[in-house]
This record gives sequence, C-alpha cells and structure tokens, in this order.
Amino acid sequence: MSDKQVDEISGVSTTGHEWDGIRELDNPMPRWWVWTFYATILWALLYAIAYPAWPLLTSSTQGFLGFSSRSEVRKDLAAADTARSGYMAAIKETSIDDILADDQLRSVAVAAGGAAFKMNCVQCHGSGAEGSQGFPNLNDDDWLWGGTAEQIRQTVAHGIRFAKDGETRDSIMPPFADVLDGEQISQVSAFIAGLSGPVKNVALVEPGKEVFAQNCAACHGDDAKGNKEMGAPDLTDAIWLYGAGEEAIAAQVRTPRAGVMPAWEARLGDAAIKELAAFVYSLGGGEK
Repeated sequence: MSDKQVDEISGVSTTGHEWDGIRELDNPMPRWWVWTFYATILWALLYAIAYPAWPLLTSSTQGFLGFSSRSEVRKDLAAADTARSGYMAAIKETSIDDILADDQLRSVAVAAGGAAFKMNCVQCHGSGAEGSQGFPNLNDDDWLWGGTAEQIRQTVAHGIRFAKDGETRDSIMPPFADVLDGEQISQVSAFIAGLSGPVKNVALVEPGKEVFAQNCAACHGDDAKGNKEMGAPDLTDAIWLYGAGEEAIAAQVRTPRAGVMPAWEARLGDAAIKELAAFVYSLGGGEK
C-alpha cells in the first residue's frame, strides 16, 4: 500500500516521505532548472568531442579541435624568448655599469637576475639574500671584495677560493694558534670586539691593540677598516660572518674559517652573470 497522499491545501500528491508528521510534496522541478541540467549534459558531451578528454592506455583522445595546453604554453614561452632575445643580446654586449645606467636594460636585467638568484643562490644566501652564519648578507653595505656593480660581477663570475677558476678571488687568513699564546689571543679578541661593542675585560683592550698592530694590521689596516683588495673584512662595523663576541672572534683567530663560493660564469654565461650582478646590486647594499 502506498503512503502517498494528496495534500488538502495545495492538491499536490506527497512523495510518501514523512518526518515528525511533516510530509514532502512531490512538486515537479522548475522547467528552467530541468532545461539547464540538460544543457550541462549536452555541453559536457560537446566538450568531450572537441577537446582532449578521455584517457586511453598510453595517451588520451585528442579532440576534434586538437587543442593542447602544452602547445599553447610552448608558444607563449617561445614568444617570450623572442621578445627577450633582443635584450639578452644587448645585455651580453653591454658593460654592467652601462646596463645600470639604462633604465630599460636595468629593469630587464634586475628581473632576470632575480629569477636566476632564486634558482642558484638562495640555497646559501637565503630567499631574501639575508645570508646566515658563514654566508654573507647581500642587503647590507659590508663587502669583503667590494660592492660596486663590476666588483659584484667579478665575484659572481669567478667565485671565491674556487680552485677550478684561475681568476677566482683568493685570500686565506693564517691560523694564529701557533703564533700567539692564549693570553695574546684573548687580548686581541677583546680589542677587536671593543671596536664595535662592549667587552668583558676592558684591561685586555690596550695590550690587544699592540697585538693587533703587530699581527693583524698588515691585512685589516691600522684602523681595522679592512682591505677589499685582499678580502680582509672591516672589523669595526659589528657585522660578523662567523659570529660576534670575544669568544667567536678568538675562535676565528686561532683556526680561521674560510668559505668557498663557486664560479658561475662557465655554468650560466656572461649575460646571466651581469643580470645576477644587477639584481644583487639593486638590493640596496651596493657601493657606488
């Protein structure tokens, strides 16, 4: 026996469903909704015929229109490469300083250099070029080998202490553990730390100044401002590659650490090196 009934008020038959005494009327769907539903079915069928849709064992149906999103992407990339090729040729033939002096070339070079930086440099220098211990911050104005655009290009192209490149930047700080005794190392560490901050034992600073003059000034300068020709850091600016404070400085004096940066020119080419240099220079810490 059917549970369907006719609603007395509306005269519409119920579906036979009931919840807590409430019965559901069996009203038909609106005609516009039914036709919209049919239209979506028709659209799906036409789409499956016109475009690649059905997966096969090793490929898929190609569709009546033969459309391929991969082909469209390849066309777009080819068009972008064609548009960029003129700039690439100009960048390759132009010095880094002249590139930075040309608004259009500079804009293209910095954008391309930013992409190259993300692909090749963030692993050491960080996504924001902020660096970390042992890896220089490229945003500040402290440059071991100079921060002009050309000096940055030279460093990127030939690396630092990279044995496979004959033009690499090269300098080694000798270990002083066998040259200075423990007291002298404590003294010179206190003197160096005192150039940019407080020290634990002020009495060590003055004798440390003498130790510095006899052993360190030849590379770092009498004023401890460093020497960019030798890659000797400025010791007065409170920017430390391997840690600040007397203990960290003493450790570096005893057994210095020296990082290696690979040379990128052979791998990336001259144009990409200039683009990278332009990008790094644009970060704000470059020198004029």
